[in-house]
Amino acid sequence: QVQLVESGGGLVQAGGSLRLSCAASGSLFRIDAMGWYRQAPGKQRESVAIISTGGYINYADSVKGRFTISSDTAKHTVSLQMNSLKPEDTAVYYCNGMINRRAYWGQGTQVTVSS
Repeated sequence: QVQLVESGGGLVQAGGSLRLSCAASGSLFRIDAMGWYRQAPGKQRESVAIISTGGYINYADSVKGRFTISSDTAKHTVSLQMNSLKPEDTAVYYCNGMINRRAYWGQGTQVTVSS
């Protein structure tokens, strides 16, 4: 079984920073990519940032230049440094992992940015 456990998140004022972390554990035979998605109230879940095991990185246009994704392949962790946060970044953020050829999700962590 595979588990993704997130940490970080919380309440911050606009312009502030937060860091999210996610650790994968369990039967990790193959990890192809890990990343972060978010879902705001009344909206669909959207991709925020993804990093592949080979180092390919993709960001949503709305976060480019403000968010940075990084990973530690030895520790099976992925982090998201979020700077210059805006109220529209408010959402539940989910860690995602493409592991053993299937998608796994964390439980989600709330990020709230006040104006």
